[in-house]
Amino acid sequence: MEKLTINNWSEADRPREKLERLGPAALSDAELLAILIGSGSAKESAVDLMRRILGDCNNNLNTLGKMTIADLKRYHGMGPAKAITILAACELGKRRKDSDAEKREDLGSATAIYNFMHPKLQDLDVEEFHILMMNQAYKLIKEVCVSHGGITETAVDIRVIMKQAILNNTTVLAVCHNHPSGNTIPSHQDDHLTQQIKKACELLRIYFLDHVIVTDGKYFSYREEGRI
Repeated sequence: MEKLTINNWSEADRPREKLERLGPAALSDAELLAILIGSGSAKESAVDLMRRILGDCNNNLNTLGKMTIADLKRYHGMGPAKAITILAACELGKRRKDSDAEKREDLGSATAIYNFMHPKLQDLDVEEFHILMMNQAYKLIKEVCVSHGGITETAVDIRVIMKQAILNNTTVLAVCHNHPSGNTIPSHQDDHLTQQIKKACELLRIYFLDHVIVTDGKYFSYREEGRI
């Protein structure tokens, strides 16, 4: 008889497709573990197999993690590769619990943006334009260089900036670029670009925090100067 693999199920019942549609929190422990092992046996599906094993563990993942490869191999349909996969997943879960949450930079001020970006930009002899995408608490989600250009200017596409902002669920946006000349005074192009970004952010209901121009030792902030 053919094994009862997840691929043979109706699409609505497949754990992988369910996770993709609804997110991992919507799946039971047995469904999540079934994704890892992929198939059960000729007598039961991967989900049913994991339900049976979890039942013997009083539905406690901590107890499951204490099982050995030999313990798991006693179940029909559970070979060494599947047993190793389950124990590896349990160990990762334990390590995640013991890990501290990744620290996110707080970039709620021009000074904070300068201190964060200055090491990245201080030694460049050409202009780079970076976007800093944040949540509503001004914690950094992601920083991306969207343009690498010449000595006095760099071409920036507003559409690229806003696409990145949307894809990263940005609530607060700041932009930053360097002036290799050391002159912090913004150019007319800088002014025009700042206003374009501000309008795009207003359209998408994203708070435009600042445009900071970085040199080695100084910065210019459109927000601090009251120009946005």
